[in-house]
Amino acid sequence: MVVSLKENAAFRRLYYRGANAGNRYLVIYCRRNGLKVSRMGLTVSTKLGHAVVRNRVRRRLREIVRLHEDKLLSGYDFVIVARSAAVEAEFSALTKAFLSLTDKLGMQKKLP
Repeated sequence: MVVSLKENAAFRRLYYRGANAGNRYLVIYCRRNGLKVSRMGLTVSTKLGHAVVRNRVRRRLREIVRLHEDKLLSGYDFVIVARSAAVEAEFSALTKAFLSLTDKLGMQKKLP
């Protein structure tokens, strides 16, 4: 289960002490949180466009996490930072980028 991460201090902790990985579309910062649930935060800069554009990127990223939360290990805090290429990216490209980064960070469950 993935719940929302909203506290500014938690975002800062992830930026400074968390592991990170990035690609053309996204950067993900993550860290173990010691809880039974994972918490996710989203960052979409105003540099990416107006509110409609930023909200569309946020909705797409939330949907990607929702569709693939069963593949993620629980007990992580993570922040997804959208890069400018994410605005024009296709949904499948964003999904592939997200899955590759979570695998690189060791956040995915191992298949038997």
